[in-house]
Amino acid sequence: MPLVHALWSPDRGLLLWAERDRVPAGTSSRPARIALAHPFAVSSADLTALHPGKPTSVTLLLPSRASRPLAAAELGDGRKPRGPAPSLRPWSVPALVVDAAELDDLDDAASYGGSVTHLKAVARLAADLVRRGRVLPTLVRRGDAAEARWRPVLQGVDFAAFEALVAALPPVGRAEQIAPLTGASPRALVTDALHALVDTAVRDRLARADPPVGLRGGGGPAGVWLSALPGGDPRVELPLEELRVLADAVAKWDEVADTDVVDGRACFRLAEVGTLRPPEADDPDDQTGDGTKWQLQFLLRATADPSLLLPAGQIWSGGANGLVRDPRGLLVAELGRAALVEPMLAPALRRTRPSEHDLTVEEAERFLTAGATRLIEAGFEVQLPATWDGRRRLGLRLSVRSSPTEQVVTRSRVGRDELAAFHWSVAVGDDEIGEEELARLVAAKTPLVRLRGRWISVDADRLRAGLEFLRRDPHRQTPRPTAAELLELVRLGTETPLPVTDVRADGWVGDVLAERVDRTLRPVAPPPSFRATLRPYQQRGVAWLAFMAALGLGACLADDMGLGKTVQTLALEAAERAEGERGPTLVLCPVSLVGMWQREAAHFAPDLRVLAHHGSARGHGDALAGQVAAADLVVTTYATATRDAAELEGFTWRRLVLDEAHAIKNADTATAKAVRRLTAEHRLALTGTPVENRLADLWSVLDLLNPGLLGSRFEFRRRFAVPIERRGDTATAAALRRLTQPYLLRRVKTDPAIVPELPDKIEIRQEYRLTREQGTLYRAIVDEMMTKIETTHGIKRRGNVLAAITKLKQVCNHPAHLLHDGSPIGQRSGKVNRLEEVLADILASGDRALCFTQYTEFGHLLVPHLSDRLGAEVGFLHGGLAQGARDAIVARFQSGDGPRILLLSLKAGGSGLTLTAATQVLHLDRSWNPAVENQATDRAFRIGQGRTVQVRKFVCPGTIEDRIETLISRKRALAGMVVGEGEGLLTELSTEALRGVLTLGEEALDE
Repeated sequence: MPLVHALWSPDRGLLLWAERDRVPAGTSSRPARIALAHPFAVSSADLTALHPGKPTSVTLLLPSRASRPLAAAELGDGRKPRGPAPSLRPWSVPALVVDAAELDDLDDAASYGGSVTHLKAVARLAADLVRRGRVLPTLVRRGDAAEARWRPVLQGVDFAAFEALVAALPPVGRAEQIAPLTGASPRALVTDALHALVDTAVRDRLARADPPVGLRGGGGPAGVWLSALPGGDPRVELPLEELRVLADAVAKWDEVADTDVVDGRACFRLAEVGTLRPPEADDPDDQTGDGTKWQLQFLLRATADPSLLLPAGQIWSGGANGLVRDPRGLLVAELGRAALVEPMLAPALRRTRPSEHDLTVEEAERFLTAGATRLIEAGFEVQLPATWDGRRRLGLRLSVRSSPTEQVVTRSRVGRDELAAFHWSVAVGDDEIGEEELARLVAAKTPLVRLRGRWISVDADRLRAGLEFLRRDPHRQTPRPTAAELLELVRLGTETPLPVTDVRADGWVGDVLAERVDRTLRPVAPPPSFRATLRPYQQRGVAWLAFMAALGLGACLADDMGLGKTVQTLALEAAERAEGERGPTLVLCPVSLVGMWQREAAHFAPDLRVLAHHGSARGHGDALAGQVAAADLVVTTYATATRDAAELEGFTWRRLVLDEAHAIKNADTATAKAVRRLTAEHRLALTGTPVENRLADLWSVLDLLNPGLLGSRFEFRRRFAVPIERRGDTATAAALRRLTQPYLLRRVKTDPAIVPELPDKIEIRQEYRLTREQGTLYRAIVDEMMTKIETTHGIKRRGNVLAAITKLKQVCNHPAHLLHDGSPIGQRSGKVNRLEEVLADILASGDRALCFTQYTEFGHLLVPHLSDRLGAEVGFLHGGLAQGARDAIVARFQSGDGPRILLLSLKAGGSGLTLTAATQVLHLDRSWNPAVENQATDRAFRIGQGRTVQVRKFVCPGTIEDRIETLISRKRALAGMVVGEGEGLLTELSTEALRGVLTLGEEALDE
C-alpha cells in the first residue's frame, strides 16, 4: 500500500505524492545537486487512481544515504536513523496538484503520512476563521500587479493555533526545493497556505450566498478593488499612482487585523416591537404569530467595561464618543464581519447609518433557528426573546404497548401481532396538541407559532402533513409494524411527516428503546451435547443474540478479543437446532480461521454438521446443493464467497455470520458487494473493532446487517461522520450511540462484570496462511534438505535436520528472513500480514503488546515495517543493546510514555524483566520448548499484573509449526518427555517420518 505525502507549494498550491515499500537500492552515484527520479515514488497514473488531480512533478530535498532516499518509516518516529548520518539530496517525484477542498475525500487504498494530517489541520483552521468572520479584505502587490485578497485575522487563540501549526509542520511538508539545496521556512509555508485557503473559502462562501453578496464601492480605485473581492478574478488593474493610494488606504485594515486588543464587539438583539394589527384587533392568546413585528437591533458592547452596551443610534449620534475608541468605525467593521457569517444582514449595511433591521416572520424564524447560532460561534453576542423556546420541538409521540416478554423466544420470529397497542399523537415537549388546536396552527401557514406562551419553530408543510397523518382512518393505515420496522421508524423517523420526538413504550419495546435490554433477555439453554460451560457474560451474550434473531434484527457482537465470540455463536446455533431450526448457517471468515471454526465446532458442539466450503476441491452445482442440505454450518472464506457469490446467493440461509467483520468495512469492495447479495433470515457480525479507522467502517457493517438503518452513506457522513470526526461533536456521538445501541453488544476485558469471570491468562492459537512465494520456497527447502538428510548419518544428519527446521521456520516468518537479501517486507508473508491485523486491533483497543521472536534479524526487518504500516512507534529489545539501553526501553514501556508495541528477541527479553504494562503477548516464531515460551510470557503474566493477559501463538496449519506442536504434545503425553527435547526429538525420527513432518500441507497456503 503506498504512503501518500502532502506539501504546500507557494507557486502551485496543494501537492500530493506517494512512495511505495522499499526495494533494493542501486549503487550508482551522482552529484548531490542533480535531481534524479525518486526510486520508490508512485507514478502519476497510479496517483490519479488514488485521487483526481493535475499531474506535475516536484523536486524534493530528502534525507538520503548513498544512492537512495530514506524511507518514511526510517524518519517518521523522530529517532536518528541507524548508520551514517544522511544528507539532503534532491529527488524528482511525480505529483498531483489537488484542490485543497478535497483533502477529506482521499481513497482508502493508500495510507497517509503526517503531512496530509497537518494540511488538513491548516484547512480546518482556515474554514473555522471564515465561518467566524475572522477575515479582512486586503490588497496584495507583486511588482506592478495587484490582487484583491481575503486574509485571516489571527488574534488570541487563533494566533496560538497558527503558531502550533508552524511548529508541527513535518519535515516532508517543507521538502520542496525552492533554491539550490534549500526549502521554504515552516512559517512561510503555513502562512502562504492559510492565506490562500482563507481567500478561497471566503470567495466560495460569497458565491454560494442566497441572494449573492455583491460588494460595490462606486467608481474609482476602491470600486475596482471591491468588485474583485467576491469574484473568481482577483486582479486589480489600476495606474500605479492610484494603486499606491489604494494600498496605503487598505493597509489600515491590516493594522486592525494585527492588533491584539479589540475595543468592543457587536451585539444583535432580536425583539418583538409591536404588531402589524390595530390594537383592538390584537389577541394576546394568538397562536399564529402573524400579528408580531420582528426587528434585529444592533449594539456594541465595550471590552474594557462589559456592562457598557451601546445602541447603534447612540453611536451614530456621537453619544458613544470617548467611551470606546472610534465607535463608528468599530461598529461598521463588526457589522461587515457579521455579514460574512450571516448574509441576512447584508441589506442593512447598504444604509448610511444602520441601527436595526426589520425581519419578516420567515427571516425571524431562520435567525432564531440558525443565524443566531452562527453569529455566537463567530464570537458575537446575540440576545433572543425570553419567550423563544428553541429546545422544544414539534414532533410525533408514539405510544406502544408490547406483548409479554415471555412470548419472545428463540424458536419463533416476533411478528406484527406482538405489538398489542400502537397510537400516534402530536406533541411539543411534554405538551400534547389536540386535533382542533393543530388545525388552527396549520391554517396560519407560518414558520413561527406561539404555543402555551412560548415561540417555537415549525415547518408549515410538515405540520399539515402531520395533521393528515393523524386524521387517517385507522382501518386504512399501514398495518402495525414488526419489531424491526418499529425500531427503524423510531430511530430514523423516515416514514413519518414529523420527527418522532417522544416514545412511550412498555414491555420489551420499552426496554430496548431505553437501553434496558438486560431486563428483557431470558436465558437460552444450549442442549446437553454442548460441551462448553458458558461464563455469565457469555450466557447474556447468547440470550441477546437469540433475542435479536427473534426480532429479525441484524446484530453485531463486538466483544473484545478473547471473550469468546465464536463459542457464543456456536451455543446459539446448538440451541436453535435443539428447538428444531434446520436451515443452514453460512459463516464467512478469513482463510486462517476456517480450521478454527471446524475445530471449535467439533469440540464444543459436536452435533453440528460442519461443511468447509474452501479450496480447489470444494463443491459446485448439484454437489454443493447436496452438501449444504446436509450441513448445519457452512464455513467459507470471504475470497471464496466473492468468487462463488452467484451460487451462494441461490440459497436462503438461516443465518449469515461475518467473522472478523472488518473485512467488509469498505462497502465499495467486491467482497462487500458480494456479501450484500446473500439472503439470510438473520445476520450476525463478529468483530472486536467495529470502528477500525473511520466511522464509515461502522456504517458499512451495520448497513449490511440492517439495510437502511443509518441512512445512505452520504447521509451518514453528513449527519454523523463529519461532526464527530472533524469537530469532535459529543452530542452527535451520543446520538449515534443511541441509534446503534440496540444492534451492537460490546464487552471489554475491563468491564467490572467480566473481570471476575475471566481466567488470569487466555491462550489463543493465532492461525495464518503462507503466501505463494513462501509456499514455493518451503517446498524447495524440503526437497533440498531431504536429499541431504537421506545421504548423511550421525551427527551430520542431526545437523542437517536442525538446519532444515531453522530454514523452514525462517520462511514461515518471511522470505527475506530466509534469503538475507534485505528485500522489502511488502505483502509477501502471511504471518506478517496477520501480525499487522492483530496489532492494529490491539492498538485500537488501547492495549500494549510484547512480540517475541527467536531471531534478531527478523526483529530488525519488522521494526521499520510495522512502524510504517501501523503509524506507531515500535520498540525493539535484543541482545545487541547495552544494558543501559535495555533498561531505558523497559522503563519507557512500563511508564506508559514509550511505544505500545515492544518487539523482543526471545533470548534477550525472555527472562529477568518485568513488563506488566503489557496485556498482550505474541509469540511470532515458536520455540519448541514450552518452558521457554512460558518464561517469556511471564514477563507480563506475573505478580503485579492486575489485568488478564492474552497469549497468542502464531501457527500456520500444514507446516512444521503445526506438526511439531502436535508431535511434541503427543510424545510428552506418551513418554513423559522432559522440557527442552523438542528439536532433539526430531533428529531421531526416521527419514519417512521426518518427511511427513516437513512436507507442506495444502491447508498451509492462502488462496
